Amino acid sequence: MTDWIDLSRQAAFAAQTLVEQMRAKVTDAILVNGRADNKRVEQEQRLVHGFAWLATTAEALAAASDWASRAKGADAYGEIEELVLKVGLGEYCAQLASSIPMSQNEFVRLSEFGLRAEVDSFAADPAIAKVLTEGNTAETRRKLAELLGNGARPYEGLGDETHDMIRDQFRAFTADRIAPSAHKWHLADALIPIDIVQEMAELGVFGICIDEEYGGLGLGKLAMCLVSEELSRGWICAGSLGTRSEIAGELIGKNGTEEQKRKFLPRLADGSILPTAVFTEPDTGSDLASVRTRAMQADDNSWRINGAKTWITHAARADLMTILCRTDPDTPGYGGLSMLLVEKTRGSDEAPFPDPGIAGDEIEVLGYRGMKEYTLGFDDFHVSRDGLLGGAEGQGFKQLMRTFEGARIQTAARAIGVAWNAFDLGLSYALERKQFHKPLLVFPRVSDKLALMAAETVMARELTYSAARHKDKGERCDIEAGMAKLLAARVAWANADLAVQIHGGNGYALEYEISRVLCDARILNIFEGAAEIQAQVIGRGLATSQS
Repeated sequence: MTDWIDLSRQAAFAAQTLVEQMRAKVTDAILVNGRADNKRVEQEQRLVHGFAWLATTAEALAAASDWASRAKGADAYGEIEELVLKVGLGEYCAQLASSIPMSQNEFVRLSEFGLRAEVDSFAADPAIAKVLTEGNTAETRRKLAELLGNGARPYEGLGDETHDMIRDQFRAFTADRIAPSAHKWHLADALIPIDIVQEMAELGVFGICIDEEYGGLGLGKLAMCLVSEELSRGWICAGSLGTRSEIAGELIGKNGTEEQKRKFLPRLADGSILPTAVFTEPDTGSDLASVRTRAMQADDNSWRINGAKTWITHAARADLMTILCRTDPDTPGYGGLSMLLVEKTRGSDEAPFPDPGIAGDEIEVLGYRGMKEYTLGFDDFHVSRDGLLGGAEGQGFKQLMRTFEGARIQTAARAIGVAWNAFDLGLSYALERKQFHKPLLVFPRVSDKLALMAAETVMARELTYSAARHKDKGERCDIEAGMAKLLAARVAWANADLAVQIHGGNGYALEYEISRVLCDARILNIFEGAAEIQAQVIGRGLATSQS
C-alpha cells in the first residue's frame, strides 16, 4: 500500500531541487557583485517572477506534507485527507512538470528558462512519476467530491486547544451574526453595522496581536489567521476590519514611544477607536518612495498636512489615521518619509469628514463594500506635536515595512476564508440544483472543480499557517508571507470564478451570494501588494538571500 505522506515528503524534496536549479539561473541573470541589479531585475522580470511562483508551489507541497503528517499524528488522517493530499500533490507536481499559472494567460514553463533536462529528471523521479500517474486522477477527484458532498471535511486541527477553540468560537459567531446578513449589506452598499463591530471588539478581534500589557490578547499571528479566515468565510469585510487594527497596532507597538503605546494600544484593542491606514497616493500605487503628501511643522511644533491620498479604507468612520507623509522635502525617496499618528472625528452619513482641513469622496467599488473606500484631501490639517510615530523623522518607510509581513499573512488568511466561502456556495448549489434529473455534483466537470477547489484551499491554508508560525517564532518571514498571499489570492479568485460557473446563469444574478464573493475575491490579488509585487519580493529575496 502506498504511503502518500512519505511520497509527499519526497515530492516536496524533488520540487525544492528544481527551485535550487532555477535559483542558479536567476542569480546569474540579476546579480552584479553579489547584489541584485535593479535594471537587470526589471529586464528579467518574467524569470524572477517565474522563480517566485516555482518556489511558492514547492513550499505549498511542503506545507501540505506537514499538514498530512500532523493529521496522522492526531489520529485524524483518513480517506478524505489522503484524497486531498493525492489531488493536491498530483496537480501541483503536474504544474511543475508542465506550466504553473501566474494568471489566466501567463504561465511559468521551466523549459522556457533552459531547464528542460531538469524538468525531465523531475518527472522521471520514481516518487514524482507515481504522484503524476496516481495522484490527481479522475477517480480520486470523484471520490473526494463524493465525500465532500456527504459532509466530510479535511482535517483542520491546529494541535493546540486554544487555537482550536478560537476557530470554533469565530465560526459560530460568523454563522450567527455575519453570514445571514452579509449579502444584504453588500447589495445596500452599507457599512458593516456598528453593533456588529462592537460585538467583534468584545470578542477581542482588534487586540489579538496587541500585547497583554496594553490591553490586547497577545495571541500571535496564527490566532489572527484563524479569526480572519473564519470572519472572511462569512464576508471579507468582517475579516478585513481587523486589518487596520493589525497594521496600526503593529506600527505603534514596534515603533511608538511609551506614551503613544499607552495612549492608543488599549483603545485599539478594545475597539473604542477604529484606525485606518493612509499610505497610497494617486499615481504612486506601490511606489511609496514617490509619496508627496507633505507634513510641515508649525510655530507651535504641531504639524500641518497637505496633499492627497486614495484608496483609504474605512476612512470616514475611523478615529485614528496612520499617515505616511514627507516631512523632509530635501531628502528624496524613502529617507524623507515619516509616519504620523493623526486623530480625527468619527464621521457620519451626513458629515463623513467633519474636521476642518480634511475632505473625502467615496470611491464606488464592485465589492469589498462594508467599510467603503475614499480619496482624501488634506489642506493644512492640524496634527498634534506628539503625533510623529516614535518621535523620529525619516523613519516612516522603515516603520511601515515592519508591518508588511503581518498584514500580508492576514490578507492570505482573508483569502482562505473567501476561498472556503466560494467552495461552500459552489458545493451547496451543486447538491441542490438538478439537471437532467440528477444533482450537478454527479457530473464530472462539476465534481472535478469542487475537488480541486478543496485541495488547493487546504494547500494555500497550510502555507499561510506556516508563514504565521514563522512570524510567531520571531523569524523574518517576508518571503513566506509573500508566498502565502500570492497563492491564497490566486486560489480565492479561482474558487470564486469556478463557483460562479457551477451556478451557471444564476451565478451572474445579484440575488445569489456567489456574485458578491466573486467581486470580493478579485481585490485580493491587488491590495496589500499586488501579485506582481509579491512575486518581485519573493523572487528577488530568494535570489539574494543565497548569494
